[in-house]
Amino acid sequence: MSLLRRKRAYHLVRTPRFFRWFRHNTDAVFSHGNRLEFYQDGGEFFPPFFHSLRQAEQTIFLEFYIIHDDATGGVFADILLAAAARGVKVFLLYDYIGCFDTPGAYFRRLEKGGVRCRPFNPPPFRRGLGWFDRRDHRKMAIIDGRVAFVAGLNIGDEYGGNGEDAGRWRDVGLGLEGPAVCELFSLFRENWQSERGSGGEELAGFSCWDAEAGGAQVMIVNGGPHHSRSLIHNAFRMAIAGAAGNVKVMNPYFIPGPRIVRSLLRAAGRGARVQLILPAVSDMPLVRLVSRSYYAPLLRGGVEIYERQGAVLHAKVMLIDDCWAVIGSANLDQRSFHRNYEVNVIVDSPDFGTQVAAMFQHDLAFSRRVVLAEHERRGWLVQFMERLCAPVSWFL
Repeated sequence: MSLLRRKRAYHLVRTPRFFRWFRHNTDAVFSHGNRLEFYQDGGEFFPPFFHSLRQAEQTIFLEFYIIHDDATGGVFADILLAAAARGVKVFLLYDYIGCFDTPGAYFRRLEKGGVRCRPFNPPPFRRGLGWFDRRDHRKMAIIDGRVAFVAGLNIGDEYGGNGEDAGRWRDVGLGLEGPAVCELFSLFRENWQSERGSGGEELAGFSCWDAEAGGAQVMIVNGGPHHSRSLIHNAFRMAIAGAAGNVKVMNPYFIPGPRIVRSLLRAAGRGARVQLILPAVSDMPLVRLVSRSYYAPLLRGGVEIYERQGAVLHAKVMLIDDCWAVIGSANLDQRSFHRNYEVNVIVDSPDFGTQVAAMFQHDLAFSRRVVLAEHERRGWLVQFMERLCAPVSWFL
């Protein structure tokens, strides 16, 4: 390949043609003029997030999968109650199943203090028992219609720290200002109103600012069981298809299915360096067992696989050619593709990509590379369990 062709291929994900193709197949909402902050761990994320909540003057909209009644959850609750007491309209949408272990008294205290709380999909489950399997897996906040936060982090002590401490989880988040905030508010409004009950308050009277705040180009991709096709799945596949130089992935629950596997192998086959950082320690051992059943074909095809040691990996990051970053709530598994409500933020920025690439390189230092010969020597019992569990991967 000539130098000119290499340069042209490297910038494929930034061409107008690729943008049109991507947006057509993912329904991605594009905006420019955004300002972003990248938070590389919970220790970086929570201080500015809580500070913005404390500075709120008009509205706070929150959508989280898990909220624990621990020290972090207690600070979170106190901040929301203080905001409501000074006249801020506070709306909290939480997943009923995700917060199953959270005492009802936690949310009753918030309600009593003026915070409007609403569980996503509480029993009796709508549309029969099948609806029980649908979850609101998003983690995001919109404050005063100007500032937004999107993350893989939930509200809990385990998500704090620097991502290297034992007992803490490794995760990342984003701060956003600019037109992209309006799309996040629209997504929150849709889910809030879909869960309204008698006496529920509508959000039609609220709006957000769409003024430019920076120079970053952003696309928002949302997914859920209400879509006839998986937009999250399409977005992952097409981002990989646009890669020419490299594909870097960090993901905690790796059950990608054959089409994502083929996309990764094709990227490696055309010369892109494909690197996956997956967890060595998982909060869901069954998922890790099924995940490892995908290793052999990927390793044979030239994909590099690393397992993050120490802290539980929970970050959901993809970086294409060091300029296209995908960060949000979606895992590379069938649940995120088809059954969860998810949101991913795609940032087209070489400067931002440089930050994500540096973080990825840092995490490689805490990771152990998986070697094909060693992987194939794993015990027969492990291989048997992988095959036995593979048919239930759809439900994980």
